[in-house]
Amino acid sequence: MDQSEVVEHIALRSRSAGHPIVVGISGFCGSGKSTLAHSMVAALPGSVRMRGDDFLDPERSHLRSADWDGVDRSRLVSSVLSPFRGGREGEFRRYDWSAGALGALEPLPLAPVLVVDLIGLFHPEAMPALDVTIWCDVELDVAVRRGMARDRELGRSHEKLWAEVWGPNERDFADQFRPRERADVLYSSP
Repeated sequence: MDQSEVVEHIALRSRSAGHPIVVGISGFCGSGKSTLAHSMVAALPGSVRMRGDDFLDPERSHLRSADWDGVDRSRLVSSVLSPFRGGREGEFRRYDWSAGALGALEPLPLAPVLVVDLIGLFHPEAMPALDVTIWCDVELDVAVRRGMARDRELGRSHEKLWAEVWGPNERDFADQFRPRERADVLYSSP
C-alpha cells in the first residue's frame, strides 16, 4: 500500500471500531518506522504518536536476544495500549534517556487514534492490543545500512552494535515471530 491507502485503511478502521484504536508500526531498525509514524499522525486529524524508544530498556536493548528482550512490551501494553483502547484516562512513564531512568508520570493522551512505532512490536504479548498493524517492508540489510547511515549523521558510532546485536536480534525475532506475516499492511518506504 502507498501512504494514502494506509491512511484510508486506518481511517476506515477507526470509524468502524467503536473505540479508540492503536496503530502499531513495526519493522527492522532503520526501516522507516518513525518517519511513517510522523506522516500518519500528520495525515490523521486528532491522532497522536507514542514513540516506541520510550519503551526500550537501554541495557537490555544493547544485548543479544532472540525476542528483542529490551523492548518493554509489558509496560507499553499495561500502561498505554490497553487503557487507551478502553478510552480510559491513565498515566504512564517514558524512559528518560538523559536521566537513565523512567521519567515522571504523564497523562495518557486521549484521541481517536494512537500510532506506536517500535521494533519487536509484533510479539504475542502486544498483538492483542493492536488494531491495525503496519510492517515497514524493507529487507534487513537495507534497513541496517539506513540505520547505520542515520547514526553516523547524528554523530553516533554504533557499527559494532549493528553487526553484533541489533542486526542479529532482528534476524532472530523475524525467524521466531514472523512479524511481516502478522501485519495487516505492508508498507514499502521510499
